[in-house]
Amino acid sequence: MNMRVIDLHCDTILGCYTRAKALRDYPGHISLEKLQKGECLAQCFALFIPTHESGREYFGVERDPWELYHALLKCYKENMAACADVIRPALTAGDIRKNKESGFISSILTVEDSVEINGQLERLDEMFLDGVRMITLTWNYENSVGFPNSAEPEAHLSKGMKPFGIQVLERMNELGIIVDVSHLSEAGFYDVARYSKKPFAASHSCCRALKDHSRNLTDDQLRSIGDAGGVVGINFYDVFLGNRDGFTAVEDIIRHMVYAKNKAGIESVALGSDLDGIESTLEFLDYSGYPRLLAAMEKKFTADEIDKICSGNFLRVFSAQM
Repeated sequence: MNMRVIDLHCDTILGCYTRAKALRDYPGHISLEKLQKGECLAQCFALFIPTHESGREYFGVERDPWELYHALLKCYKENMAACADVIRPALTAGDIRKNKESGFISSILTVEDSVEINGQLERLDEMFLDGVRMITLTWNYENSVGFPNSAEPEAHLSKGMKPFGIQVLERMNELGIIVDVSHLSEAGFYDVARYSKKPFAASHSCCRALKDHSRNLTDDQLRSIGDAGGVVGINFYDVFLGNRDGFTAVEDIIRHMVYAKNKAGIESVALGSDLDGIESTLEFLDYSGYPRLLAAMEKKFTADEIDKICSGNFLRVFSAQM
C-alpha cells in the first residue's frame, strides 16, 4: 500500500458518534477502506465540540463541552481498537514512521474548539495524556481562550487572545500540542504568532486573496505562518475555495496550494481537507480519490514539493513540538 498523505483535519469521529456508525465502514468521506485507497500515511481525527445553536442542532440540547469531549474521546478510542489491524494511534512524528514501517496507517488525535478547557488549565495536561496532539483554539463562538473569525472587520481585528488564552498557548507549547489557528480571529492569530515558541498550524484554511472569506488567511497571515515555520492545510470546502455552487474542483484546491506556496513558502503548504465536515461535493468524491488530486498536483509542483505538501511539512512541525 502506498502511504503518502497526511491530512490535518476531518470531522469523521463526530459523525461516527452521532450516527452510531463505525469508522471501518463509515458512509461518509472517510472510512478505513477509503483511507487505504487514498494513500493515507496519517489522518488527524478531530474531536469537534459543537456548542450553542450547532450543539442543539446535533443533540437537541446543548451538551456540556467537557462531557462531550470525553464521549467523543471514547468513540475515537473504541474505533481505533476496532480498526487496529489497519490503523494505529501516533503520539509523535516518530510513531508515524514506525507505523508506516510496520504497514499501518497512523491516526493523530486533535480537538476542534478549546471550549471544553473552560478556564481550567489543568485540563490541557489531561488532554495531552489522552493523546491529543493539536487543538484548534476556537470554532465559531467565543470561548475562554479567545474569539472566532468574524465577517465584521472591527471584531476580526480587535478581539485577540484573552489573558487565559496566552496561558493555554504557553502550556500547549510546553506539552507539545500543536496550536491551530483555523477559525481564530485575525487579532488572535497575531497573538499566536507573537507568543508561540513553536511552529503553529492553520489546519484547514484557504487564501483570502483568492476567495474573500473571513475564515481564509490574508497574505500577511500566510507570510507569518511561513516565518514561524508553520503549515497551512488547504481546506476542500468550495465556499472557501471559490464558490462553485456546492462543488469542489481539483483545480481550485491546487490554485490555493500554489498561492500559499508563493506567499508562505513551499515548506508551509499542507493538506487539511475538512472531510466529513464540509457539505460540498468533491470532484474526486471522497478520501479514496486523493490519488487523483496528487496526480493533478504534478502539473504545478515537483515531486519533492509534492512530498513536502503531502507529509514532509507537517512531520517537521510535529517533530518541532517535542
